[in-house]
Amino acid sequence: MTVTKSSLPRFLRFGESRSLSQQLMMIGIVITLFFIFITFFAPVFQGWGWIKDPLDSLSHDIHKPPSGEYWFGTSRQGYDVFSRTLFGAQAALQVVLLATALSMIIGVPLGMVSGYVGGRLDQMLIFLMDSIYTLPGLLLSVTLAFVVGRGILNAALAISIAYIPQYYRVVRNHTVSVKTEVFIEAAQALGANTWQVLSRYLFFNVIQSVPVLFTLNAADAILILGSLGFLGLGLPEEVPEWGRDLKQALEALPTGIWWTTLFPGLAMTLMVVGLSLLGEGLNEFVNPRLRKQIRN
Repeated sequence: MTVTKSSLPRFLRFGESRSLSQQLMMIGIVITLFFIFITFFAPVFQGWGWIKDPLDSLSHDIHKPPSGEYWFGTSRQGYDVFSRTLFGAQAALQVVLLATALSMIIGVPLGMVSGYVGGRLDQMLIFLMDSIYTLPGLLLSVTLAFVVGRGILNAALAISIAYIPQYYRVVRNHTVSVKTEVFIEAAQALGANTWQVLSRYLFFNVIQSVPVLFTLNAADAILILGSLGFLGLGLPEEVPEWGRDLKQALEALPTGIWWTTLFPGLAMTLMVVGLSLLGEGLNEFVNPRLRKQIRN
């Protein structure tokens, strides 16, 4: 089978004019892939001796400015800021992907069942999800993190609870509109039970917006994780974390030690921007009406 330029997705057809949102999406893909590359290869580079141990603070001088030996300088505790920044990306992606995956696994099935079954079950779930949705996400995550304690899984659980209502509401609304379609009624007439209708006929018709929501929630979860680390409720001490590093760096910032704040904050900002651009770009391809408006 020969692959031609016209058979490729529009955003992969190089040489053709692309809208601004498509160009920004490409930037988001590059940034996201860059951080994924760092996540997988930072331990490999450390094993090769290319980067220093992010937990080693005894063999480094404190508050050394960026140089050939310490690319991002060292912190007040003697940590190498470059290695801490790289391994901070690894911890952030682990927690964020786990948190968004948990919220999606819970929210999507609940939304499908609620929208399809309806009745009192639907009313109860709507009330529950609306109650959770009205609470500020950061406040809810801080409260749960204080209860469950620190750790990668605990932080993911604390963050994920705030995103479950978003998946629920999007999927439920799509399910309510799709379940009255002719092909659903035909499946029911042929004897398909509730599980068969949900898994075979509804699932792939109501999850179009889930990838967009996933990337946007991941970007927001990075900021919440940073806030938890800043408050001392994030990950354990032995795990490099941007939020905790920023908290420790702020104490030295008034004395002119700028590098301990700049690089972790810049890494966090870039990851958030990359995921946000990716999500906004995906929205154009998932939403047919928006795509048609842009083309016109």
